[in-house]
Amino acid sequence: MARLTAQRSEAPAASLDEQAFFEALADPMRRRILALLLGAEERCVCDLHGVLAASQPKVSRHLAVLREAGLVMTRRQGVWVHYRIHPQLPAWALRVLIHMRDGIGDMPEAEPAPARESACGPAP
Repeated sequence: MARLTAQRSEAPAASLDEQAFFEALADPMRRRILALLLGAEERCVCDLHGVLAASQPKVSRHLAVLREAGLVMTRRQGVWVHYRIHPQLPAWALRVLIHMRDGIGDMPEAEPAPARESACGPAP
């Protein structure tokens, strides 16, 4: 059975740097990742790279940029890192993300949780 670990201590979203926020949104891949995360409680990289048709290292690099900008938080479970929208994003930032997602239009959905578990493989 996988051991759950505490969430990483990350920069508080309340002190979100507006410049870093909008720079993070400048990349189309990061916008698509955020749109997928807005539609789910959390996602693992293995969930995202197939939907985005991008390699795991590329998706991980974009997720790192989003984490450093304070837009997402992580939770480690075994060897996997799960990402979610930072729950303490300022209201204005969350509104921007929601409007951005609505403007993206049709986008393939990530697989539901049972398929996701098999995509990530069994827990170590």
